[in-house]
Amino acid sequence: MQRDSKSPTTLVRILIAAGICLVGAALLSLLVGLQANRLAGTGTNRPPVVMHQAAPQLALTSLQGNPVSLADFRGKVILVNNWATWCPPCQAELPELQAYYQAHAKQGFVIVGIESGEPAATVSGFVHRLGLTFPIWLDPDGTALDAFENMSLPSSYLMDQKGVLRMSWTGQINQDTLEKYVTPLLEK
Repeated sequence: MQRDSKSPTTLVRILIAAGICLVGAALLSLLVGLQANRLAGTGTNRPPVVMHQAAPQLALTSLQGNPVSLADFRGKVILVNNWATWCPPCQAELPELQAYYQAHAKQGFVIVGIESGEPAATVSGFVHRLGLTFPIWLDPDGTALDAFENMSLPSSYLMDQKGVLRMSWTGQINQDTLEKYVTPLLEK
């Protein structure tokens, strides 16, 4: 006896196969997402690359259109953060940086946020929307990325009061990371 291809048994097998494919696709998507988060360092205390070298002589333009340079902040602990408005890890990281900045600015700490490539009007709206109060510089030509020899976004560099690069991170960092690695330098 020959069965019709539309029999209930065939339909059940098709539904089971489709269900297995959907579950497999969901698991694969979950694993890929977890791996991406692990690589991006989201929610972790990422250890920095320890450095001991002179910071680059970097001069750009502030969001307000004024000439600025890293030398303007000599005597402070500076976290230079290269970011972009279109970068999802940057968007996630900036509120964490703002919170740390607000908590430690009175200790001689400053963040210099260097936006990579967008026009001032775009950056200004983005900064206003996030409520960022630390200095924002514009880098339309990738000068800061070249100076620090790192094209990845976000990337952060910690300078001590004498202008010496002490630590760097490539990828998203969070407030816990800053507390663990930056706060001890502020307390010296």
